[in-house]
Amino acid sequence: MIRVTRLDGKEYYVNPHQIEYMEKNPDTTLTMLSGKRLVVQEDHQSVIDRIVEYRMRIGAFKNEE
Repeated sequence: MIRVTRLDGKEYYVNPHQIEYMEKNPDTTLTMLSGKRLVVQEDHQSVIDRIVEYRMRIGAFKNEE
């Protein structure tokens, strides 16, 4: 799970494997596979960095080499 912060300041933890795509308009919006949309305070690069860090931590990249 990765930590993200909603615009109201509440922190949430999101399963990055459930993110379908991310938009920058100017707020970062995560669209989940379920269709739910989350607008977060973090910029898109921070979210990407957290996803990469998470995947490294769980060893996900070993299967992609």
